[in-house]
Amino acid sequence: MNTMFASSGNPMAPGASGVRIAVDIGGTFTDLQILEEATGVNHAHKTPTTPHDPSEGLLTGLREASDLFGFRFDQVSILIHGTTIATNAVLERKFPVGALVTTSGFEDVLEIGRHLRRDVYANKAEARTLLIPRSHRHGVTERIKADGSIETALDDDEVRKLASLLAQMKVQSVAVVLLHAYANPVHERRILEILDRSLPGIPVSISSDISPEFREFERTSTTVLNALLMPVVGTYLQRLETRLRDQGLRAPVFLVQSNGGVATPEMAARQPARLLLSGPSGGSRAAETIARRLDHPNLVAVDMGGTSYDVSLVEQGRVHLVNQGEVDACPVRLPMVEMRTIGAGGGSIAGTDAVGGLFVGPESAGADPGSACYCRGGLRPTVTDANVALGRIDPAHFLGGAMQLDAEAARQAIARGVADPLSLGIEDAAEGILQIAVAHMASAIRLSLFEKGLDPADFALISFGGAGGLHACETARELDIDSVVFPADPGTLSAWGMLYADITHDLTRARLMPANDSATADLAQMVKSLGAEGAALLEADNIAEADRRLEFMLDLRYRGQAYEIATPFGDGSDLDRAVDEFHKMHQGQYAHSDSSATPEIVNLRLSAIGILPKPRSHGIDSGDGKSRRISRIYDQGNWREFRVFERRSLQTGVTLEGPLIIEEPHSTIMLPMDWSLEAMATGELIASLNEAEPT
Repeated sequence: MNTMFASSGNPMAPGASGVRIAVDIGGTFTDLQILEEATGVNHAHKTPTTPHDPSEGLLTGLREASDLFGFRFDQVSILIHGTTIATNAVLERKFPVGALVTTSGFEDVLEIGRHLRRDVYANKAEARTLLIPRSHRHGVTERIKADGSIETALDDDEVRKLASLLAQMKVQSVAVVLLHAYANPVHERRILEILDRSLPGIPVSISSDISPEFREFERTSTTVLNALLMPVVGTYLQRLETRLRDQGLRAPVFLVQSNGGVATPEMAARQPARLLLSGPSGGSRAAETIARRLDHPNLVAVDMGGTSYDVSLVEQGRVHLVNQGEVDACPVRLPMVEMRTIGAGGGSIAGTDAVGGLFVGPESAGADPGSACYCRGGLRPTVTDANVALGRIDPAHFLGGAMQLDAEAARQAIARGVADPLSLGIEDAAEGILQIAVAHMASAIRLSLFEKGLDPADFALISFGGAGGLHACETARELDIDSVVFPADPGTLSAWGMLYADITHDLTRARLMPANDSATADLAQMVKSLGAEGAALLEADNIAEADRRLEFMLDLRYRGQAYEIATPFGDGSDLDRAVDEFHKMHQGQYAHSDSSATPEIVNLRLSAIGILPKPRSHGIDSGDGKSRRISRIYDQGNWREFRVFERRSLQTGVTLEGPLIIEEPHSTIMLPMDWSLEAMATGELIASLNEAEPT
């Protein structure tokens, strides 16, 4: 693709001295983590996101960080980039003109869908999400059977005529999804060859590359999304390369994927659908890292930024991954961090509805114009405005003092939008906004746990994102969770987690067969073939053989089931162990199992992992333990005095009792009454709900 991005690989040997940077571009702020490789010291920085061109905000953040922390761009050894460019394109439907080429008779798969209705009591089914209109969906004569044999050969001349038609229609991307191409991709690959010659410069995505699995609707949706995103992400990456090169930054660049791993820009340009959860997956990776460091295997990770509230789970020390997700009603059949996202960020707008009820979100003020207290033209009240009005956020301390807030503007917005319509005082209206926001957050966590049969009491909450610390303890109390972890630099934790990511290639082979001795030979051949493909990809990434790891999984199900469980398969040799593990996992997830039944194998999966050097952890210095000041904060219907500490002033190993406020450059933590707090030598703060006094 280009010389700079083509150098992406494993550029850093352990102990190399340079600056490693991770950038997470969110809806409101762009977060940076800067790692000094020689010392292991991290620096955090935030700058406003530039929605019209996210690369502008990225470069601005890099320049600001360079000035603040004293490094040159030629000292940057690696840049890891989490981006919302793919997600935003889907949410805003800002796609190029695309076309779908499929087996004749299957042009309407996107419209037919799964016949699922979200509202079973509605008179009409919901409108389908049609990424490509009917006029741009074309069938070709061919047929491959489910066993991979060819029933009807592909007609090359028909494909060439179709290519001429697509050129006349001025399509900008093409998705190719043929029936049973997961079993035999020969026809899809031939169409790709013809279209590449006939439509030079037009990106083409084939399903056997991006999602080689059965289930036509999900495979079609995924491939179409990938095709439509290829011009969007490709243009962005080219623009980013030019901007970085012009600034003298020629370090290798990696893009964060939805599975928590990273990919080279070349891979990201070919398979941009793998970037749909790029930013949030960094936070999940960070939570997994901290779970191991604290020896606390079960964490609910919550990321509250300016726009959204993301919930993911770390159970038994591993983040939950799923093989299918959904982005704005569009199924995506790719491995990704299991995440529940709601519109409950600091910028979530509050107001009253037609019947006089108070609502919060999902609409967000975003970065432009932002909350009313930003004084950038925002007039509607937000969660951040409520926190400012109640004294929880010090207007002079926001972003470490780099951005001054207007408390009076926040109060006026709350008065206009909520207090006056509901005949409430400004403080009570602001507290009502926060109570509803907390209820939304707790509900999202509750669903994430209960749908898996998990008990909140078995988990601690790990709270991050710029706005998370102000609401974490109240949210935990709502769920009967009695422990909250506040990581270091929580406002940029997703970027920090990206520093611990590895290159990850997810590969799949679909094959329906019983999980018994009759499958051993075929399965061994599939393991060998898939392993060779994964090793070749890591070789192309310049990953040394000692730094490669191959992890196999089997998608297993009981005969007749419509869902599978991704089951660990180790090095791909012990099928009996995988079957035993499947029975245990099925019992844990669905409260029943049948160990006498032979499960079915649906897919063999491989994660080919290229291990990148990890930051070395370092302890923190204990502070003097002195509070900065006393602030009056409106809490539970009254103004109360809260001690205010700078986070760096906290003494490790010393327990503090609430109520108190902890301030740091990119976030604020509120510890209510009945909670205590201890600073750990590793940098985390652990908040605990005090036991009630016996009566």
